Amino acid sequence: MDAPYLQRRFLVSFASRKLPHIFTDVLVIGAGAAGMRAAIQAGAAGSVIVLTKGKLADSNTYHAQGGLAAVMDAGDTIESHLRDTIETGRGMCDEGVIRRVIESAPEHIREMYEQGLGFDSSAGELALGREGGHSASRIVHASGDASGRVLVEFLAKRTAECDEIKVFEDCFAIDLVTDPPEGGSGSRCLGALTYNPRYGLQMIHARQTILAAGGSGMLWRETSNPSSATADAMALAFRAGVTIADAEMMQFHPTTLYIAGSSRSLVSEAVRGEGAYLVDRSGERFMPACHEMAELAPRDTVSRAILNRMRQTGSTHVFLDVRHIGGATFAERFPQIDQQCRSFGIDPGRDLIPVHPAAHYMIGGARVDIEGRTSIEDLLACGEAACTGMHGANRLASNSLTEALVMGQQCGRLAGDALAGSGRASAPVIDWTNEKSERTELDIPDIRSSLRSVMWRNVGLFRRGGRLSETLEIIAFWGRYVLDKEFYDPAAWEVQNMLTASYLITNFALRRTETRGVHCREDFPETDRSWARHQTARRTTGELVIE
Repeated sequence: MDAPYLQRRFLVSFASRKLPHIFTDVLVIGAGAAGMRAAIQAGAAGSVIVLTKGKLADSNTYHAQGGLAAVMDAGDTIESHLRDTIETGRGMCDEGVIRRVIESAPEHIREMYEQGLGFDSSAGELALGREGGHSASRIVHASGDASGRVLVEFLAKRTAECDEIKVFEDCFAIDLVTDPPEGGSGSRCLGALTYNPRYGLQMIHARQTILAAGGSGMLWRETSNPSSATADAMALAFRAGVTIADAEMMQFHPTTLYIAGSSRSLVSEAVRGEGAYLVDRSGERFMPACHEMAELAPRDTVSRAILNRMRQTGSTHVFLDVRHIGGATFAERFPQIDQQCRSFGIDPGRDLIPVHPAAHYMIGGARVDIEGRTSIEDLLACGEAACTGMHGANRLASNSLTEALVMGQQCGRLAGDALAGSGRASAPVIDWTNEKSERTELDIPDIRSSLRSVMWRNVGLFRRGGRLSETLEIIAFWGRYVLDKEFYDPAAWEVQNMLTASYLITNFALRRTETRGVHCREDFPETDRSWARHQTARRTTGELVIE
């Protein structure tokens, strides 16, 4: 069953002597908040290339509506923020990482504010909102529900102002290049094999590489993520032999706008922070009976409560009631959400807003230490591509952008410091040939659609052992006919990456025989203290090592 996912180290055959070569001090794969913050920091020490397979507006950061969680009020405390994060993480958080991030967060926000980032304010003071799981108002927003877009535009401006940073858009990172080429324990990252539609295959050599291309929502049929979020970082890290941790921990956001036949769009948790109610098809408010914090309970609790109420009432969705907030107030506070609702004929001031849970944030990823180092030398990871241990088994709302900035800066600093002790990026000769497959070629768009459907049904909010085993069998079958082929098409590489990540996620979910945080096993509904630990996996030659 594992064979298709262990056989190929690289997705394509290549001879390095025949390819164009590009040299840089630091290569950053991914252009969201974590990647750009890392690039800005590293750019102070050497040359940097930021690589993104699409445009800067395609990242998960750009689409984020929520803000940054930080202790910015005299009545709030670091210890309170720490406690909220740990409680939400259900016994799997790394307190050292949390403390580093939340202690650094206020300085990051003040620095960006002073540099011109337009955080929402009132009477000269930052406006602080409240979201699920927080015991205090500590969420900083920008332009209401457009925090991610404003942050990306701010970081992109700073990136453009640095002469040492070049941004390569429309450049797909196919695989990490390592020495030795097989990767794994003891190897060193040398950069990446990339593809540009104009220049074809290219080798980008770097003295330090930072993996920041997180986002895995497109593995599930229902997601708040953009179409670019195809788990590329997890898959290419796994092929290189990087240790992957907590792959089963995918967070599902409770509220995305539900319009039949349309893609899902996020309805920020801040809407509930402003006082919105969740009601079922008969107008009954149900969250107070589920948790003492009602609509502001942690996301795992709210998401499952919504799905349970949908099952009980035979509905495809529930509703957010914001009518008591007032149409004008809602439109001023959440202009993007208001506009999106009105585009479907929904007036938030008068109508209920239909909502449905959706895949939102990947907690797992390349396992890193508190500095951002992966298990491979000269490879760092941050943002959604990394598993720092900060979020444990369930992420506290708006901690993700905060972590991305703090850990992005840390990775950039570490990469910059490492440049002083190393020479020019090396360019070893690599000739890699994959065995040619004679098997039938399946339709790639069909596989993508079918995979997303089976992942939503069987590896979504509710999971059972039998269904997880079936899913592994299905993914193994598809893998035999998709991962044995070579493609020269980013859409096909995305599907190969999606299959690889789904294989890992399902494997981890089957092994974790308990319910904890975002991972809910209906056949193991209790939390097991012996499972208060992280799972890891790494690929070796022909073997999957899971611990």
